Amino acid sequence: MKTDRITRVNELIRRELGTQLYRVINQPDFDSAAVTFTQAKTSADLRSCRVLVSIRAEPDRQEHMLGVLRRHRAEFQQAVSRHVVLRYTPHLHFVLDHSVAEGDHVLQLLNRLEAEGDFNSDLSDGHDGDNESSSP
Repeated sequence: MKTDRITRVNELIRRELGTQLYRVINQPDFDSAAVTFTQAKTSADLRSCRVLVSIRAEPDRQEHMLGVLRRHRAEFQQAVSRHVVLRYTPHLHFVLDHSVAEGDHVLQLLNRLEAEGDFNSDLSDGHDGDNESSSP
């Protein structure tokens, strides 16, 4: 039951941060559309929350934008406090999430292999094409 509650809290925090992103940060050099809050990981005691952030930009630009998010942490935390009813408002820690970029890289590699003919796309549907017999 407790893990279900933490899961719900994590999702509420993630959604609230996404909603507040455009309200909190109004800087001309900050591209809010490039930012996605991919996951929130709240501690069991609800005192801290690691927020994984995916930023679609070059690495130096990602660090700049992550720094902007960190500078506005108190404002984000205040918004979470107002809109997500919890006994304690967790202390937010923004961390860069590379999983989306890594997934894109894997997809690019697969597409390149398929274009070069080294990758047989028929394997993905469970048929190898050589064996015509099917088992019941």
